[in-house]
Amino acid sequence: MTRIDKRGAERAAHGEIVTAISEGLVRLLKDYYGRGPTQAKTYYEDDLVVCLLRGGFTPVEQTLLEGGRGSAVIEQRMAFQEVMRQRFESVVESATSRRVIGFMSGNQQQPDMICEVFILAPSSLFRDDELPDR
Repeated sequence: MTRIDKRGAERAAHGEIVTAISEGLVRLLKDYYGRGPTQAKTYYEDDLVVCLLRGGFTPVEQTLLEGGRGSAVIEQRMAFQEVMRQRFESVVESATSRRVIGFMSGNQQQPDMICEVFILAPSSLFRDDELPDR
């Protein structure tokens, strides 16, 4: 395989991974919220995966937002993401064939956006003895 062919194959594999993560996280959110993001974009580099998701407020959330209760929406979404942590991590681990050792999540309303951040092992940030056993 030539260098160019190898690079092309690596790009294709990378594209499949980020697509699987985007689609998997959107599917989870749709399955559990009854509606999900309308846009998703995933970045994967070294030991870092970042997925940005847009759209998908439920009618209840939209009503709360319009009523000035945006903090209640953020609080509820953060609680949901804590409960869903293992499911989100499974999507990333399945796509990358690497263990997730860190997960952080954030939401904002204007413009609406969810950001899911995953740290993968191995990582030069951590020694093996610092990581919890599974």
